[in-house]
Amino acid sequence: MDLNSDVGESFGAWPMGDDAAMFSFVTSANIACGFHAGDPSGIARTARAAVDAGVAIGAHVGYRDLAGFGRRFVDCSETELADDVAYQIGALQALVRREGGEVRYVKPHGALYNAIAHHEAQARAVVDAVHSVDPSLALLLLPGSVAAGFAERRGLRVVGEAFADRAYAPSGELVSRRDDGAVLHDPDEVAERMVRFATEGVVEAVDGTLLSIDAESICLHGDTPGAVAMAAAVRAALVEAGAEIRSFV
Repeated sequence: MDLNSDVGESFGAWPMGDDAAMFSFVTSANIACGFHAGDPSGIARTARAAVDAGVAIGAHVGYRDLAGFGRRFVDCSETELADDVAYQIGALQALVRREGGEVRYVKPHGALYNAIAHHEAQARAVVDAVHSVDPSLALLLLPGSVAAGFAERRGLRVVGEAFADRAYAPSGELVSRRDDGAVLHDPDEVAERMVRFATEGVVEAVDGTLLSIDAESICLHGDTPGAVAMAAAVRAALVEAGAEIRSFV
């Protein structure tokens, strides 16, 4: 099982999360590319730390929305979105290569991630951008999403993702962050949920429905309060349950 985390999201004097500490527990790093969060120097520091820790590196691409942290839908054209995604991947590739690493996959962020689960035009734009930059890049996506279907038809590798610290709606989508209870904070509860997912393939939705999720990776958000403690608890519980923790790449 892969454990991934959203990192590189600090901006100038405003720190976000403890990336270096997260790398002690996760196996894949989704590094922000400067559109929803991150600045070049901070991104480079995170890339250096990821290379030193030996974790896989992915481009965490998002809408051009620093003020909203990429959590607001942006109604842009397919061409504009594809250009934005390609630009972000290329920028991260340059910084990561300078540190001796390689970008191996792409994971959309926030509102873009949620939009391409059902928005066909934007899903197509993201898939086209990734394919045009490097068709060997994997795409980390919500299982069963429109984007996953497009990516598979284009021949891209799709890696399904489950979320450790987020609540699920009965539809299989994530509960909106605007709603109470959308983010989970108890490390023991989250660890127990992820052990059940790893051993049974199911996650309990907010109404008690058991959702079957086809995923190779578990996301632990680096900006969640107590993220490092939660990552440690989840990894320890999975190892105790017999799971092999390694990156999907």
